[in-house]
Amino acid sequence: MIEIVELVKQYGGFTAVRGLSLTVPPGAVLGLVGPNGAGKTSTLRCAAGIIPCTSGTVRIAGVDMARDPVGAKRHLAFFPDEPRLFDHLTVRQHLNFVARIYGVKDHEPLGAALLAELELTEKADALPGELSRGMKQKLAIACGLLHSPKALFLDEPLTGLDPLGIRRMKDSIVARAKAGAAVVLSSHLLHLLEEVCTHVLILKKGEKLADGTLAEVSSRFSNGEAGVSLEEIFLRATADRDDAAPAAR
Repeated sequence: MIEIVELVKQYGGFTAVRGLSLTVPPGAVLGLVGPNGAGKTSTLRCAAGIIPCTSGTVRIAGVDMARDPVGAKRHLAFFPDEPRLFDHLTVRQHLNFVARIYGVKDHEPLGAALLAELELTEKADALPGELSRGMKQKLAIACGLLHSPKALFLDEPLTGLDPLGIRRMKDSIVARAKAGAAVVLSSHLLHLLEEVCTHVLILKKGEKLADGTLAEVSSRFSNGEAGVSLEEIFLRATADRDDAAPAAR
């Protein structure tokens, strides 16, 4: 489970995230959406313990990130939009290195299965410089999944993937959720989020505009219409916010 309570993130005098609270239970896939500058990446990085929160509480699988950051991070995996790899380690050596860090014993069968799932088996002895952008992304994801995390944070994970790679990645995300992981997925590809997400949270200027199951959020912004897409829901939610602002002055 992922629990975030009254999260605030400030950069000097700028507030990127304003008192955000959310809960993602095991098996749920939360789509985190919002316009550029909404605070999505700051939220994910704070929740993953990559940057400190200004205030608020983050718990991963019941472990408080501030009180026990190492314990909390053992339960999670964070996938940034730009994969960060070691230039002089092969694909296989990356998995070996990650296994040692997380203390994953007898990791070879699991590593081989991940390489097969992500179509990297033939590149097991290749260096990052020999991989395409999409393959680098797949390697980063394979490394992040090796310790079977209970919480996944994905920031634009589909960047650089071809259509088949996108399909396989969506299947992998759904499979992890079905196995009991709590997933937060941030992407501008709303039609793809709609296919894998059970819940959605809409952010704008660091504030939560709406959250809940897809059905609940759709009902709020559909105006009684059937079959309203997530993209249309997003546009209506953010437009409503803009329209309400002048009247609130």
